[in-house]
Amino acid sequence: MSSIALKYPKTGQGGTGEHPPVKDGGGGDRGGSGSPNYGARLRRARLGLAVGLTSVTMLFVSFTSAYIVRQGLPTLDEHTQTYVRDWISVNLPLTLLLVNTLLLLVSSITVELARRQITRQAALAPVKSIPGVSVGDERGFPWLNITIVLGFGFLFGQWMAWRELADRGFYLATSTSGAFFYVLTGAHAIHLVGGLIALLVSAITALMRRPVESRRIVVDVTAWYWHFMAVLWIYIFGLLWFAR
Repeated sequence: MSSIALKYPKTGQGGTGEHPPVKDGGGGDRGGSGSPNYGARLRRARLGLAVGLTSVTMLFVSFTSAYIVRQGLPTLDEHTQTYVRDWISVNLPLTLLLVNTLLLLVSSITVELARRQITRQAALAPVKSIPGVSVGDERGFPWLNITIVLGFGFLFGQWMAWRELADRGFYLATSTSGAFFYVLTGAHAIHLVGGLIALLVSAITALMRRPVESRRIVVDVTAWYWHFMAVLWIYIFGLLWFAR
């Protein structure tokens, strides 16, 4: 009777055995179960935001340097052939600017409340998906919508401040000091519009019933961007007021 030799597969000892294939090991944007890794996406989004805010900071640092240097730089008078100081102090619409500052500070608070609210909703989302488990119906306050309204209110207030400044005789081409006011406040308003667009996108995705984890990334990053815009505006306002 002939014998039959049986070969048993090795189980990966000593590095010579064969390992079974691993599926969905958590690499890239996928977790161990194949679901999207929103935590990794949020970290990358925050890193991208930090890089972007660095460039914005450098831009306004350049504006500040040019503002201070030009303020103390004399120019040559063609008639007298002498150097004169032609810097004109800007008559700022202080009341409007203070109201705009208040609107932006309040919107910074509301966007932070919106960020914390959606973070809590994202944390409870896996629990709500378990059959038979109920955590109660939490009706969130529309902090995001309030932030959008306040943001548009700030932009409208800035437009009113520009009109009042023009009524006082300060136009973009009238004087160097007036030109710097329009450049600084206009550049800030343009960057703020980018944040408003992101908030509008998040509000629209909420109506489309997109995953709360995905919406959380947009709201979280935009909230930090909005805080930066509020701090930047206080800096610009202080520069224009104290360095007139």
